[in-house]
Amino acid sequence: MDSIRELSIKELEKIIINLNEKKFRAKQIFQWIHQKGAEEFDEMTNLPNTLINKLKENYILRNMTVERISESDNDGTKKLLFKLSDDEVVETVVMQYKYGNSVCISTQVGCRMGCKFCASTIGGLKRNITVGEMLGQVYESNKYLQKNINHIVLMGSGEPLENLDEVIKFLKMINDPQGYYLSLRNITISTCGLVPQIRKLADENFQITLAISLHGARNETRNKLMPINRKYPIEELMKAVDYYIETTNRRITFEYAMIKDLNDSDEEANVLAKLLKGKLVHVNLIPINKVEENDFYPSDEKQIYKFKNILEKSGINVTIRRELGSDINAACGQLRNNYNLTKIEIIKKL
Repeated sequence: MDSIRELSIKELEKIIINLNEKKFRAKQIFQWIHQKGAEEFDEMTNLPNTLINKLKENYILRNMTVERISESDNDGTKKLLFKLSDDEVVETVVMQYKYGNSVCISTQVGCRMGCKFCASTIGGLKRNITVGEMLGQVYESNKYLQKNINHIVLMGSGEPLENLDEVIKFLKMINDPQGYYLSLRNITISTCGLVPQIRKLADENFQITLAISLHGARNETRNKLMPINRKYPIEELMKAVDYYIETTNRRITFEYAMIKDLNDSDEEANVLAKLLKGKLVHVNLIPINKVEENDFYPSDEKQIYKFKNILEKSGINVTIRRELGSDINAACGQLRNNYNLTKIEIIKKL
């Protein structure tokens, strides 16, 4: 059965009318799901039993279950492993800050972008995640925390802009005044640099934060790390960046993983400074996290600060990101679908 979490108010209205019920019931159902966090149809106490029974016959409400929870001993970051209705699994990270609670959700099961330093791409892409499954990650995390999630980042497994139609629907539904009603300014979407989709997202003019994984200021460097750069080189990417800023008047964040002896040289910093100077941008420098399948290592702290200073001298806003959850593989680039691998190992041992 389909999950009713997938449906907007307009989609619900069509279904309710087809069920020979009054149109206003759609709004009530939507509010129960997205505003009040109902987990069972029986909780919808202002609906007639006849309608509740029809909903039970045709839809499920919860579309995922928590399979495993890991918590960092260092900073309290939590990683939730969800099993979806087709038995695929996906990881979500919950971080608690002084300014509020943030959840990092996945937009695909796996990923096919092939970025060399990222564990999420190991094993390739299984499928796209639906809007209801994106919303479910937020709502189930809310339930687990027993606190409201007030910041969302689409930076988990997958490339969000490859699943752009579902992501756009997610933004509209999470921002709906009849539902969760989260400000779009509290949402960040990450991309490895899909140029046509960046332009399409710009045309939507959402007041979100767009984060672009750059990780190299020259095509030679970026080609070694990110296969997407061969299709959309830096020159094309920067044209899309300019279009996005001009269209939305929103600042873009550039994510830059600092990898020892690969992209952290003074020369690379100077090229990056020239590339971004005068643009409405912010740079996050991220000490790379170790992934078993590669030989990349984080830059020395001294070199990271030197890199930062070079950018700042060109008037570019820069921060060095404090990575949370690295001890439970919940930090940037560490999410991976190893649940089935774990089950296989257990079976082999038996």
